[in-house]
Amino acid sequence: MHLLPQFLVASLLALLVAVAAYYFKALSFSGAAAAFLLGSIVFGLGGLEWAIILIVFFVTSSGLSFLFRRRKSKLEEKFSKGSRRDAGQVIANGGMAGLMVLLHFAFPQSLLPWAGFCGALAAATADTWATELGVLSPRQPRLLSNWKPVPAGTSGGVSLTGTAAALFGSLVIALSCLICWPLTGFEGSLGWVVSAVVLFSGLAGSLVDSLLGATIQAVYHCPVCDKETEKHPLHSCGTATQRVRGLAWLNNDWVNLFCTAGAVILAITLIAIIQ
Repeated sequence: MHLLPQFLVASLLALLVAVAAYYFKALSFSGAAAAFLLGSIVFGLGGLEWAIILIVFFVTSSGLSFLFRRRKSKLEEKFSKGSRRDAGQVIANGGMAGLMVLLHFAFPQSLLPWAGFCGALAAATADTWATELGVLSPRQPRLLSNWKPVPAGTSGGVSLTGTAAALFGSLVIALSCLICWPLTGFEGSLGWVVSAVVLFSGLAGSLVDSLLGATIQAVYHCPVCDKETEKHPLHSCGTATQRVRGLAWLNNDWVNLFCTAGAVILAITLIAIIQ
């Protein structure tokens, strides 16, 4: 398929997915607009195999947001945003993947953009799975920076359940990378190597997210509820929150962006060394 017809078809499919996600309340209006743009770029300039990886991330992550929703609802006061993702969250999780597609379009013979693309979405998937399933852990999580027990949903808190979820989330993207490999046109024997790198990079990226959350991400306190939260300027109860630690500008969207960027850098570096 020539580029222009492919891009038009891609834009139509991206629009349908974005509208459906908005209708089912997986995305806000701004999130749907950002998803439409990202989907058009990924499918239009990358192709089917690139779009499949993005769809796997979006469908599995959105699905987990709806699972055990009632049980997780009591923890939403800790998170800066709800399960309905906005443009900031879409860009934070998928922006680096979109950048890798643009690099692929500029350098179609290079393997590095494909590795970086899959690594970015592996990290985004691992982090999302860890967040959505980690809060269901029967054991209290521990803060990654000092290993002290913290309430479920605390930024930087890790648990065995959450780490296992991150591993499986990264594995899903790694396997998708391997399954889609014949469509990329690269040497087939490298598929297993790249998939292993994607698995490792995705898990490492999710740990970067947890480390930033435990150290320099902005965390606030509600004086009325006496609870820590990512919400600012107002808590769920309507009370103004006060920053207790972290950098004021480093919210969860920035942390997610650094998570995926770290995975991209690691995946590209490892593949460049291996090649």
